[in-house]
This record gives sequence, C-alpha cells and structure tokens, in this order.
Amino acid sequence: MALNFDKMGGLLPAIIQDAHTKNVLMLGFMNEEAYRKTVETGKVTFFSRSKQRLWTKGETSGNFLHVVSIEKDCDEDTILVKASPDGPTCHLGTDTCFGTENTPGIEFLSILQDFIIKRHEEMPEGSYTTSLFNAGINAIAQKVGEEAVETVIEATNGTEGRLVYESADLLYHLIVLLTAKGRRIEDLAEALYHRHNKKKADYDKNC
Repeated sequence: MALNFDKMGGLLPAIIQDAHTKNVLMLGFMNEEAYRKTVETGKVTFFSRSKQRLWTKGETSGNFLHVVSIEKDCDEDTILVKASPDGPTCHLGTDTCFGTENTPGIEFLSILQDFIIKRHEEMPEGSYTTSLFNAGINAIAQKVGEEAVETVIEATNGTEGRLVYESADLLYHLIVLLTAKGRRIEDLAEALYHRHNKKKADYDKNC
C-alpha cells in the first residue's frame, strides 16, 4: 500500500475502528517502521511521540488490537485500521479512548448472521440452528410465520417485555431463512433505504 509519510514529519494518523461494532476505538500515529510491524505481526503498533519508540498496543496490558483490514484515505496520508480488540482499548480501562462503550448496537444483526452462516457451513450436532437448516426451507418459513403470530399476540394482548422477546425470536428465525436463501439482513436494510429515499423524494417533489 502506497502511503505518504512526508506531510507530518514521517508520521501518519491511524484511526482504529472495531471491525465488528464499527465504533472508533482510538487514534494513534505510525511511522513507516510501525506500519510495517503492524502489517507483519497483525497487531496494531504505533510510534510513541512521548517515548520516541515503537509500542504495540497491549504489550503491557495484554489488550492487543488484532488487525482485520487496513485502508488509506484519498490523500494517502491517513489510515483506517479495522481491528478486533482483546479488551478495553484505553489505558484508563474504558472500551475506547473517547470514554464510550464499545457495544455493537444494530450492527449486531450482521454479527449474528455471520454466526448463523458459520453454523450453516459447519452444521455442528446439537445446535438448534443446525436443526433448522436440516429441516429445510419450508420448515424454516413456517417457523418464521409462527414467531410472527406470537409477536402479534404479545403486541395486542401481552407485555412489553414479551413483545421484545418474541420480536427477537422472529428476527432470528428470519435471518436463518435469509441465510438459507443465500441472502443477508443487509439486503433488507438496502431495500428499506432505497424505499425510504424514494418516498422522501416523492414527498419533497410534491410539497
């Protein structure tokens, strides 16, 4: 990867993002040697401006940042490192250096589907997800229908807690069905996104 280390006296800002939750974990600086070590070892390594030496994140705490991918910006003078953290990133013990929690939020649906896809590939015995795939498309689709009915029942005559519980069951089984059909939950998000933008454009045009 071609990078321009000249603009900041041999250093590049490196934004570290959790590859799964998409949250920004920290910002550090790399010189060419730190960058090469990061690529070679798969562990994020910076150049410490205060200590004037290389330091691998987690070398004392054990909370390493394992590289998933590295991207550069359009000017080739900033890099984005997507990583998987072993633990809290900040030396103060917080998940990120910005004091925020590193929780996945809605991105967990994508993480969940990755897990379900792995189940589909490996088909381990004793797994409920495996049993669904073994039952076939029709059985999975029927299960989605059953969970949809239970969700409606809780919405009309149940409790808020049960509504969330049954809705989660519905979403899980829907993702299993999508996986069995070779589709992803992101396909639904994209369809809704385009539908939303179309309706917004129609509304703006008619106002």
